[in-house]
Amino acid sequence: MKLNLYQIDAFTDQVFGGNPACVVPLETWLPDDILKKIAQENAVAETAFFVPKKDAIHLRWFTPEIEMDLCGHATLATAHCLKTILNYSSNTILFETLSGELKIEVDGDLYRMDFPSRMPIKAELPAIIAQSLNIQPKEVYKSRDYLLVYEREEDIKNIKINRQQFDLINLDPGGVIVTAVGTNDDFVSRFFTPQASILEDPVTGSAHCSLIPFWAERLGKNILKATQISERVGTLYCQNLGERVIISGKAKTYSMGSLWTV
Repeated sequence: MKLNLYQIDAFTDQVFGGNPACVVPLETWLPDDILKKIAQENAVAETAFFVPKKDAIHLRWFTPEIEMDLCGHATLATAHCLKTILNYSSNTILFETLSGELKIEVDGDLYRMDFPSRMPIKAELPAIIAQSLNIQPKEVYKSRDYLLVYEREEDIKNIKINRQQFDLINLDPGGVIVTAVGTNDDFVSRFFTPQASILEDPVTGSAHCSLIPFWAERLGKNILKATQISERVGTLYCQNLGERVIISGKAKTYSMGSLWTV
């Protein structure tokens, strides 16, 4: 069986930036083990698979290891694929996902994603995570992911992970967000996933489901600009709506090709 495959860099306006995601359109669902093998072969943080339905599009996300409940950058990549490659007619795209219905509004080259809010709550930092970090956080919170708050952007840039220690942690399907007030933006972050083939996710849309309500409350503003300061760097335009958040970004197509399954 021949399938189309698109690789798209999300949360950036240039190739080789942001977070790469693969997008594979399907007519009907393949077995989950095949989807996982395709994601493993693609060797990027997330591969998005979708099947069109009458009034919406059924969207699923796979890392090389597991199926995820929510992924921002692969959702953005899928919307970009639909609009710029597959000529999707509407500027409103509805996805049915494990996290419920997600609505994407297309505004020129900007994709506005309506996601659930996940306000983190105060938590204790597990010793095994603390032992994995070269710089300790000032505050610790938890939603799906651990959210570690630091004093300065420079701390976020300088964080190093002891991979051997970190991979003893099981947060399936979550990870560890490190964040601080930004020098030029409202806030910055990085994201790490234990036991994953890709330790640091370049730009993590789903992490901003927690980062946006947290920093909106902390900074007293609902419109924010964020940068994930990984090596590839990504820019996110954020809005806090209470029970929902808007995560907006741009994308660029890197490659278009085909794959064959047995």
